[in-house]
Amino acid sequence: MSQIQFDRNAVTNFTESRQIQSAQKIGTPVPELHPQWKSVDLVSLLEEPTAFLSISQSNSLYHPEGVQGRERQWERPSLENTIKVAIAARQAGAKFFWIGYDVFRQDYPKTPLDEAQYRNWYEPYKDWSKEKKRWDAELVNELKALQHPDDVEFFETAHQSSFIGTTLPLYLSRWGIRTLLITGIHLDWCIEGNARAARDHGLNPIVIGDATACQFQEDEPAALRRINTFFAPVISADHAVQLLSQATRRRAARSSGGTV
Repeated sequence: MSQIQFDRNAVTNFTESRQIQSAQKIGTPVPELHPQWKSVDLVSLLEEPTAFLSISQSNSLYHPEGVQGRERQWERPSLENTIKVAIAARQAGAKFFWIGYDVFRQDYPKTPLDEAQYRNWYEPYKDWSKEKKRWDAELVNELKALQHPDDVEFFETAHQSSFIGTTLPLYLSRWGIRTLLITGIHLDWCIEGNARAARDHGLNPIVIGDATACQFQEDEPAALRRINTFFAPVISADHAVQLLSQATRRRAARSSGGTV
């Protein structure tokens, strides 16, 4: 049995109950691709070395017991859509980065603003055990089932960027990565921040709009519009799967000397 087939089976086992209800989950519609991006051949971008980034998709957000469980992110479709794109990206040969965001930041280096904000996050949960705090920050099981041993996993250490104080820039440079597929939470914070940073690093970010979410769903249309207008193409999970499939076929045809 291939590794890809194993991953599909594992994901099915983990998400069966959620998938049954996924059709009833109401997500914010992905905006039409901004006219400026329509001249860009997104398939060609995905033919280049590509990385899949899952940001902050942790137990904290996807379980009622999590610190951020009040957001009820499991009632929105971001997780199922992330899985859909992750499987397609794996088949297309993308590199994978699982990027965590820990609420419990007592030991992080902090400015006065950081100290006040981080304390506001974790103070109500200061009596939690080390084990429960660690669980809160762990990648949700549905995505753990997709991990491979050579994937890269780390925690953000900056306020909203995976590029500061981490090994991400080094890996991207060493692997020659040019294109980033970005999923995760929160859309108007870490997702937007990383899309901006990626552009400033000379990379090509593509945000999977329905595989992301804001804390408050009513904030999502403005965030999607802002990202799509200024920083990165915003597309749906289904569109991303189609583009990845086309990119894979193009590479295969080129290597065999044929045409698509």
